[in-house]
Amino acid sequence: MSRLQVANRWFERKMLSDQITWLWEPHVHPFLRCNIWHVRGRDRDLIVDTGLGLASVRDELASMLDKPVIAVATHVHYDHVGCLHEFETRVMHRIEAPLMDPYEDFAELIAGRFPADALKEYAESGYVIDDGPLITAIPHASFDPETFMITPTRPTWEVDEGDVIDLGDRSFEVLHLPGHSPGSIGLWERESGTLFSGDSIYDGPLLDELPGSDIAVYLKTMKRLREIPVNVVHGGHDASFGRDRLVELADAYLKRRGS
Repeated sequence: MSRLQVANRWFERKMLSDQITWLWEPHVHPFLRCNIWHVRGRDRDLIVDTGLGLASVRDELASMLDKPVIAVATHVHYDHVGCLHEFETRVMHRIEAPLMDPYEDFAELIAGRFPADALKEYAESGYVIDDGPLITAIPHASFDPETFMITPTRPTWEVDEGDVIDLGDRSFEVLHLPGHSPGSIGLWERESGTLFSGDSIYDGPLLDELPGSDIAVYLKTMKRLREIPVNVVHGGHDASFGRDRLVELADAYLKRRGS
C-alpha cells in the first residue's frame, strides 16, 4: 500500500441555512462518504450521523456547539457511527442499539479485505471499488487504515416509530424505515417538510443486499417514503433533493425490484 499523505483538513462543510450545516469527509471514497448533519435548536442541537470516526466531529463543530447535543445514528453501519461515542446523548433505534457495544458489524477501510461477492454486488449497484484503501489521505500521521476500528459505545436513548426529538423550537418525529438495515430510521419535521432519511433513500446507488437487508421490507418502506409530503430530503449520502426527486427515486426502486 502506497503511503497516504496527511490531509490539511479532514472535513468540509456547507451551511444550508441558519440552522442546518452539512459536513462530509472529502478524502473518503463515495461508498463510505456519509453525510453528517448539524441542526441548531433553541435548547438543544441535533447531529444526524457522525461519519467514520477517523477525525473528531465534535472537535470540528466545537465553535458551533454551545448547548446540549443529541447525536442520532440513523443505523448501525460503520460509516454512520464512527463519532457517536463523542456525544453524551446517543440515539439509535432499539433494534440496532445493542449492536454498538461491542461493535461487531463489518468495519473495514481496505477494499481488498471485503468479501468478493460483496464487491461484485457494490459494482453492480454503481460503486466500483479498487483493492486499496477507501481513503485518499489520512487525518494525522499516526493513523493506520490497516488497524481501523469503530469505538464501541452504548446508546443512551433507544427510539422507535413515533418518538419525538425536541430541540425547543423545532421537533423531529422518528420514522422506522427498515430495509437497508433492520433498525434504519429517519427524522421527519412535518412543519417544515424536512426529512433526514439516513440510508433509507438518497440520490445514489441504494444497497439492499447487505447482511440484515430485506428487500421485501424495503419495498414497503419505499412506498411509505413516496407518500411523505417532503419539501427537502437530507440523505445519508450524496446531495439533498426535493419531493419530485424523492418520487423518482422511490419509483425507480419499486420498478427495479418488481413491485
